[in-house]
Amino acid sequence: MLKTVRLLKIIRGSVRARRHRVLAVTMATGLVLAACGGTSGQAPAVAAGASAAGSHGASASATPDHGGMPGMSHNHNMPTGDGLTASVPSYRLAPTATAVTAGQPGTIRFQIIGPDGMPVTTFADDQTKQMHFYVVRSDLTGFQHLHPTMAADGTWSASLAAPPPGSYRMYASFIAVAGDKQTALLLGEPFTVAGAVTTVPLPAVASTAEVDGYTLTFAGHTVTGLDGNLTATVTKDGKPVTDLQPYLESYAHVSAVHAGDLAFAHLHPEGEVNGDHGGPTLSFNTAFGKPGDWRLFVQFQTGGVLHTAAVTINVA
Repeated sequence: MLKTVRLLKIIRGSVRARRHRVLAVTMATGLVLAACGGTSGQAPAVAAGASAAGSHGASASATPDHGGMPGMSHNHNMPTGDGLTASVPSYRLAPTATAVTAGQPGTIRFQIIGPDGMPVTTFADDQTKQMHFYVVRSDLTGFQHLHPTMAADGTWSASLAAPPPGSYRMYASFIAVAGDKQTALLLGEPFTVAGAVTTVPLPAVASTAEVDGYTLTFAGHTVTGLDGNLTATVTKDGKPVTDLQPYLESYAHVSAVHAGDLAFAHLHPEGEVNGDHGGPTLSFNTAFGKPGDWRLFVQFQTGGVLHTAAVTINVA
């Protein structure tokens, strides 16, 4: 009888452990789908490299997502969407002025229209900013990461540095606040800068990138729909860099744009920020919603100066 009781306890413990594993896998898959706006599925790991350079729907979540994407600080809401649509149920990106002259600084103005059909005027901070605004040309050049200002009527103004002619996509990443609910979204819209276009081929995958005298060496792998890993080691004149400064509450900010359809994703290094002592190696968790070539724009700060290196990786 005693042996039977012990056997029953072992069986029950095994069942509980199996249930916990299933639940953990289900939750992890859901987070990846929400963060990337893509479908899940295992894919082979591929080498990550770099090179120097410089519509799908999404569902709005009415409740705060405190988990966030791996590689981001836990106090951030991870925006839902991949920037390939301008609207989701209840929210819409509405540009009001997109006429920009090639080769000259210009301003793009837009509003976020809320569930009541009116411009949203209340936003929560995300990485110290209420709005992150990105633009990139269709050949993955001309990248800009901006922090617009908002007028009292909810109109945002983003000042662009002289863009060359071409077809572009804008992305707005924000956390809208309605009462006690927060909705983190990433919405996008195409626009055009008139003029004769000279297309730049996508640089080949490589293992290093150089910007402003710094060398970034990349290693690791990425996996479609699942958490991969990527490391970037920063050196200058052959010596490790250990004085990276915090930028947007992190030692680096990485924006990723898919070469096929301009889908957007972003990620941040793991670990805590501790003054001006970042580097030399930054580790990232990655979760891409689709395979193909992605262009990563790695932004880091030293001596009060922001540097941007461009990195091409392929996710098989």
